[in-house]
Amino acid sequence: MQRVTVTLDDALMRELDRIIAQRNYQNRSEAVRDLVRAGLRDAAVEEHAGGQCMAALVYTYDHSARDLSRRLTNAHHDHHELSLASLHVHLDHDSCLEVSVLKGEIETVRHFAEHVIAERSVRHGELVIIPERPPDGADADG
Repeated sequence: MQRVTVTLDDALMRELDRIIAQRNYQNRSEAVRDLVRAGLRDAAVEEHAGGQCMAALVYTYDHSARDLSRRLTNAHHDHHELSLASLHVHLDHDSCLEVSVLKGEIETVRHFAEHVIAERSVRHGELVIIPERPPDGADADG
C-alpha cells in the first residue's frame, strides 16, 4: 500500500465527513479509496468509449401513457442484440419500473439508453455502465 497526503479545503472535508457518517465508513481512508475507485470506473468508461461494456438501464414510467409500453417494447426488440435480460416491476396502479441488462459497445448502449429515457412519460432513467476491461492496474477484487 502507498501512503498519500492530500489537502482538501474545509467545505470539501465537511462533505467527505458527511458521506463517511452517512455510509458508516470506519475511517477516512476507506471512504477515499471507494471514491477513487468510483472515479476510476467513470474514467474507464470515458477512456474506452469505443469498447464493450455491460450495463444496467433502470427507468420508471407511466404504464397508462398512450402507446408507451408498445414503444418501449419495440425499442428493445429493435435493439435485441443489446438486451440480455429485463425485470419489470409494478410499483403502483400507474407506475412501472424496468431494469434492462445490456451488453454491447459503450456508445451504442449509451445511445439506446438515451432513446429510452427520452420517451415521453418515462419519468426517471439512469444508465450504469461497466466497461468490459477494468482500468489498467486495477485488481480483480478492487
